[in-house]
Order: sequence, then structure tokens, then C-alpha cells
Amino acid sequence: MKTDHTVREQFPLPQDLNVLVTVVLKGSFVAAASTLGQSPAYVSKRIGILEQTLGCRLLHRTTRSLGLTREGEIVFEGAQLLLSDLDELVDTLSSARQQPRGQLHVCSSFGFGRAHVAPMLAALAQRYPQLEARFEVFDRVVDIVGEGFDLEIRVGDDLPEQHICKQLVHNRRVLCATPGYLAEHGVPTSLDDLRQHHCLTLKERNSIQGSWQLDRDGESSVTIKVTGPLSSNSGEIVLQWALLGRGIMLRSLWDIQHLLDSGELQQVLPEYGQSANVWAVYPQRLATSGRLRACVEFMAEQFQALSLR
Repeated sequence: MKTDHTVREQFPLPQDLNVLVTVVLKGSFVAAASTLGQSPAYVSKRIGILEQTLGCRLLHRTTRSLGLTREGEIVFEGAQLLLSDLDELVDTLSSARQQPRGQLHVCSSFGFGRAHVAPMLAALAQRYPQLEARFEVFDRVVDIVGEGFDLEIRVGDDLPEQHICKQLVHNRRVLCATPGYLAEHGVPTSLDDLRQHHCLTLKERNSIQGSWQLDRDGESSVTIKVTGPLSSNSGEIVLQWALLGRGIMLRSLWDIQHLLDSGELQQVLPEYGQSANVWAVYPQRLATSGRLRACVEFMAEQFQALSLR
């Protein structure tokens, strides 16, 4: 019994393996501490305990960089597998479909994430009190596996082939401007007319600045160069400029349908638009994770409900 007890004491704690994985994915002790909701001192202490438990050095640390030792690479890969297996075990034992539990790491784009995904995650946490959602927003393409995300909520049909993608709801972007702007500058009757207008352009993620890719009635696609005195990487700012009568914008119906209904904005060239479907993107099958399945199904319900309003 004594020998068995001694061996068991050498097993690393899951919490310490999780700290190591977080440090590697985030690239620093400070960033890992912020993600874990702990102090850098706590992260340093847990890494030290893990190295002592395993009897080897796991990280090369300097004032400017952090990297894995050869042993650290082995432990990092094993830790990811072990933590994934533990997560699946917890899902299986906790009647995951009815009461999902554990942490879910979700990401999305800035504007859409803030306006739509964040409120839905708040509602998700209220429905499932044992589920913890960690949400981050970006204005760039995200490597969801390499950066440790379980789920990305993405707008648009430019989807990664290596992941599973589930459409949550159909959506489109349309061209529009205020009636005042159109009264002053004229209503465009063709795509070529847009070249003579002030077009409010948005640089988001991997989109091309000053270029709109539009389809006609959902079929053939055409790319048109547009110009204007105002551009931004924030959709909210572009919408603000449009409402001030500064030009024509390409905007999702999610954000402006009520403005079109009220007459504050007027759609132009209605036969042209851009697909802006909402997708859930994830690296594993829903059947393997109860909390991921619960989140995706909940968001599909929420988006469908919004589309019917």
C-alpha cells in the first residue's frame, strides 16, 4: 500500500496540466493568468509544482519569450489529450444534454459578437447554471484549435474545410443609405453608379478594403471596387456614418431591418446583396461533447426565433 500511495503522489493534477496548456496557448504567464482568472504568481506556482511532480523542466523562459522544452512538448500534447478525455468523461456522467457542465470557450467577431452572441451566451448560462462560457471577440481570422476554442460563431460563407460547420440561420447584407443622402446624390440604378457615390467601407477580418463582392438574386457573383472618404474596421461606426447621411453602406439585415421598416434607411439596388449566413464552427462532433451540443442547439433556437420577429 505504501508503494502504491507513493506512485499516486507523482501523478500531475488536472488543474496544473490545464495551467500549462493555457500558458502555451496564450504565450505568457500574464495572459494565461488573465484567462484563468488568477494571478501570474499563481500560474508560476502551479507550473513549478507540475515540474516538480514530473521531475523535469517544461518551459524555457526569458524576459522576451517563452517556449517548451523537449519534455514540455511531450507533456503539452499529453495534457491536451488527458484534459479532453476528462471533459468527455464529465459530460458522459452528468446527463450532459439536460444539465451540461464545465467550461466552453467561444469566439466571434467584434461587432456581431458584442451585439448578438454575448446576449445569447448570457441566456445560455442562465438556462444551464453549471455551464461556464468564456467569450472572446476578434477582428481577425482565428485558429480555433491552436488558440484553444471550442466554438466560433461566424458570419459569412467563407468556412474552414477542416472543421464542422452548422448553419444557425440564413442572413444577408444589403446596400442602403438614408433618404436624405439619396435625395442629394441620386439613387443608383446599376453597380457602375456606385463608383460615383460615397461608399462607406468596412475592413473586417480577411475582407478586402474598398471591394464589395455582391451576388445578384443569390446567384452570379461580381466584385466591384468602391471608394469614399470614410472607412472603418467597426460596423457600428459605418452604420453611424450612414445614418448621418454620409454615404451608401453594405450592412447585415440583422442590424438594419428595423431601420428599413421605419424609413430611416432605404435599400438600393435590391437585386444585389451578399450572403451573411450565421454559422457555428467547431473542431469535434457534437455527439462527443454535451456542453458544446447544448450551446449550438441553444444558439440555433435563439437565432431562428430572432429571424421570425
